[in-house]
Amino acid sequence: MSSTRDIDALIELMAKLPGLGPRSARRAVLHLIRKRALLLTPLSDLMQTVAVTARECLNCGNVGTADVCDICTSEKRANGELCVVEDVADLWAMERSGVFKGRYHVLGGTLSALDAIGPQELRIPRLVDRIDTEGVSEVILALNATIDGQTTAHYIADQLDGRVKLTSLAQGVPIGGELDYLDDGTITAAMQARKSI
Repeated sequence: MSSTRDIDALIELMAKLPGLGPRSARRAVLHLIRKRALLLTPLSDLMQTVAVTARECLNCGNVGTADVCDICTSEKRANGELCVVEDVADLWAMERSGVFKGRYHVLGGTLSALDAIGPQELRIPRLVDRIDTEGVSEVILALNATIDGQTTAHYIADQLDGRVKLTSLAQGVPIGGELDYLDDGTITAAMQARKSI
């Protein structure tokens, strides 16, 4: 069995990735081996490059290959709007939508008493600094609709009260959503945020 030790180790590592278990990792590794020249070699080379060059933006917390990301350096994005998100995946989701044209601030998580995560463990002090130095006119809190996300949003709102306009994303029934498939919290949020038509 020692002849497959490296392959087994690769499968174990792949199984640690989000969304992959041992079975999916095995299928992925076998596919990569079968398509070695087309996928495995370029993937290996690119992963090595990213391992060396990837870094967190010193300004907002986004991930890129420069000390300050393209979003933070873009003059077109300097419109005074700052969207606060929990993590980089949320930033990327907002960018995919193409609806937001300002800059971002990645907190790196949410406040959680159970996990001993306070404001200093997140990028909240840096957020307050940015409000004071970057001419921010509006902070949009785009945090997840969880207890920790809402606790974090309330804490940030308290910290920024009176310094800047604060808004949050609307919550409720998604476009194309059917009431029968929604959880109670979503229906409650939708009822509380209802508007005139």
